[in-house]
Amino acid sequence: MAVFAMGWHKPDNVAGSSAPAIMVGLFVATGGLLFGYDTGAINGILAMATFKDDFTTGYKDPEGNPGLYPSQVSMIVAMLSAGTSVGALLSAPVGDLWGRRPSLIAAIGVFCVGAVIQVCATRIAQLVVGRALAGIGVGIVSVLVPLYQSEMAPKWIRGTLVCAYQLSITVGLLAAATVNILTYRLDSAAAYRIPMGLQLIWAVVLALGLLILPETPRYLVKRGLKDAAALSLSRLRRLDITHPALIEELAEIQANHEYELALGPDTYKDVIFGEPHLGRRTLTGCGLQMLQQLTGINFIMYYGTTFFNGAGIDNPFTISLIMQVINMVSTFPGLFVVESWGRRRLLIVGAIGMALSQLLIASFATATGNNNQTTQNQILIIFVAIDIFFFAASWGPVTWVVTSEIYPLKVRAKSMSVSTASNWLLNFGIAFGTPYMVNTSSGAVDLGSRVFFVWGAFCILSIAFVWCMVYETSKISLEQIDEMYERVAHAWNSRSFEPSWSFQQMRDFGFSDSGIPPVEPQLELQPSQGSTSHSDTGGSATSNTTATATTSQEAKVLSQLGPVDFSY
Repeated sequence: MAVFAMGWHKPDNVAGSSAPAIMVGLFVATGGLLFGYDTGAINGILAMATFKDDFTTGYKDPEGNPGLYPSQVSMIVAMLSAGTSVGALLSAPVGDLWGRRPSLIAAIGVFCVGAVIQVCATRIAQLVVGRALAGIGVGIVSVLVPLYQSEMAPKWIRGTLVCAYQLSITVGLLAAATVNILTYRLDSAAAYRIPMGLQLIWAVVLALGLLILPETPRYLVKRGLKDAAALSLSRLRRLDITHPALIEELAEIQANHEYELALGPDTYKDVIFGEPHLGRRTLTGCGLQMLQQLTGINFIMYYGTTFFNGAGIDNPFTISLIMQVINMVSTFPGLFVVESWGRRRLLIVGAIGMALSQLLIASFATATGNNNQTTQNQILIIFVAIDIFFFAASWGPVTWVVTSEIYPLKVRAKSMSVSTASNWLLNFGIAFGTPYMVNTSSGAVDLGSRVFFVWGAFCILSIAFVWCMVYETSKISLEQIDEMYERVAHAWNSRSFEPSWSFQQMRDFGFSDSGIPPVEPQLELQPSQGSTSHSDTGGSATSNTTATATTSQEAKVLSQLGPVDFSY
């Protein structure tokens, strides 16, 4: 408990109140409900007999009941991810042009249009269009919510607030599973239209709440609106606009932005080739987002109910509900330790836990074949639950934390949109390809539980990727992360990084672009014949010198300086 308390303890030297920023961050985090609820809803809807009866085009499952072709299931599920990929790419120009907050409101509006089309759909084509539109809104939200949170949050709790976005996704998944289990026995279209329609409620609440929230001070600095940025920061920190701490924080944000622009423009080209080390940061963000999907979590979230049903497990809706409860509850350990453990350690521990769980599932299924089906199902349920625990406590929330922190302000929206788009692109591939991997119909590979060999292998790859590429970004400001990337050559050395200068110093004193203070210009001094050596109390020694000056007065002044240390 001491570790948990330390992770959420406000440092004594932080002025003002963090409560407004925390409340704003937690409210905005509920944008994750939109994606979580939609994912959980379609998971159950696809297994509903009423939905299959209404949308079937003639396909019969092995038991002779109406159903959907694997290609149709793939399209229905994957179109949300296709839309989110487009939305993620649109989020950067929209977020930089309109601002973070207005863009979020517009994205929620697009999501609502897509949700209405889904509720009214009577054919698969209409349903696909609605999911694609909803996906565009979710894609923009998935970039701008963590971006908004990281740009306004105090550094001591920034990671926890961004983790709350993942927590809201799990709450959405749980809410959808609960609604599904209450409606799937209905004999009418209400069985699936009610779960689809309920997602509109929180979307409207979130949009109305965003109308009264402030824009992020870092975005306002980026737009050159210094006074507006000061007012926004004043609301978030509950400090007077003239308070020295507020002035200091705002000045550091401004100086950092000016420094970044001095290193190059803020184009998409600079996302890869810009300084300092933007290519490495973009690769880190894209790699984390892709590997998050390749852990196999969305295979469980999208197809868990149908997979458990196909595996012969009784009450698949109940099992899915239990899995969503585990998913939500397991997010809390990550919230507590993301600051005290750090990002790197939590990601590595989570990947190890997921790899072991999934490889055990696949190994047992391979060893037993079709024999001892009851024990095999018990093993499947137990270790899927353990796998979800490790994902929800680590890769689920921490991936969003790291990708919201590691980019500089000038390209933050662009870099986040590219990395998040890579997440949704893999999400689309997994959503579209999974039915062909595990289905028993013709043309499918029918891996069954052996599909966990694939996800387990990627979890092992994730361990190596985090060790080599992910820098530790906890307990330092977003501006100090730039300095870390300049001074620390290897990610595994980043835990020992200590900031040594500020961007105000860079601006005001003209430090070099490398971030290393220049050597103080040395006077061209020559030792006099009568000079002696002195040592200062700090352990450095200088010679008492006199200049070869033309006047004796200058020599006298210099000789009185004694052992002055000119190092900065």
